[in-house]
Amino acid sequence: MNEFKMKRIGVIMEPEPGNIQEEGGVLNPASIRGKDGNLYLFPRIATKENYSRIGISRVKFNEDGDPVGVERLGIALEPEEDYEKRPDGGGGCEDPRITYVEPLGHYMMTYTAFTPNGPRIAMAQSKDLFHWERLGLATYLPYEDIEFNGINDKDACLFPIAVPSPHGHNCLGMLHRPLFPGTSPEEKRHQPWDKEIDLHKESIWLSYCHTHPANGNKWLSPEFTSHRPLAMPVSAWEVLKIGAGTPPILTKFGWMFLYHGVKEEVRSGNKTQLCYSAGLMILSESNVMDIIYRTVQPILKPELPEEQVGIIADVVFPTGIDRRDDLGTPDRFDVYYGMADNRIGVARLDLPDILP
Repeated sequence: MNEFKMKRIGVIMEPEPGNIQEEGGVLNPASIRGKDGNLYLFPRIATKENYSRIGISRVKFNEDGDPVGVERLGIALEPEEDYEKRPDGGGGCEDPRITYVEPLGHYMMTYTAFTPNGPRIAMAQSKDLFHWERLGLATYLPYEDIEFNGINDKDACLFPIAVPSPHGHNCLGMLHRPLFPGTSPEEKRHQPWDKEIDLHKESIWLSYCHTHPANGNKWLSPEFTSHRPLAMPVSAWEVLKIGAGTPPILTKFGWMFLYHGVKEEVRSGNKTQLCYSAGLMILSESNVMDIIYRTVQPILKPELPEEQVGIIADVVFPTGIDRRDDLGTPDRFDVYYGMADNRIGVARLDLPDILP
């Protein structure tokens, strides 16, 4: 075997009948193993008005070790702070990713806070996955002439260990997706995109933060610097946008993560529809700015009815990954992903014997 393949396992979670908190869908979960060995999902759960909370569920497995369902355990985060609310009563805590960051000794959650000024990256920390302490919005030093603070931002995830910054310092690395004005898929559908100007903006970025905790247990001032564009759209299936998906996980090939790409497709009646698919990247273990592998074609794309029909059609959106060390198969990964912004699916990824 010399290629990356994904096998769908099935739908793992969908809106609970009669639950008004989930009428707008359950989607885009973080996944993380707890210290008790259990796998936990942290789905975004949305009302029909798209008011989002972050839930917590325990994954249930069958005797073969396949995930088959979840046990709902409650709410991990819901909009409470000003930066999670909007004056019109809207807002939300959305699309979390969780990593156990060894230098900080905490589970670290990055999530999208739907602020009065638009989406921003917010952070929280936990010792046990059940009690979360907010750290506030991520802040940034400028990059050349670009002011990152005040710019919409999404799709953030962290490396589990310190990685070398461009200046040689061991830092916390964060993948994220700044939404610079004029570069959203909706904007680019209606006007030409000047690639000479925005070549490095429509992309996945990598930023760094020093990992010195203050006061022993709380990591203060999550301020990021040394921003670098890591990857931009290349292939036809991702021509409008790419964004980080699952948190980076160290494999025998290097740092691996799945990401989403967006293109426009023509449907019946000549109507156009944005299509979200998933690809895979591997970064060098010694230099995370070095992309050593990237799939040319998507490894997961909307094909099932559950992925093509929902709150938003034609979406697969990977956000959680679980290495199956519990089965003694460290080259096997279960990937949890949003299906049409309405349900959560899981697919299995087996690493090839050698890098294609």
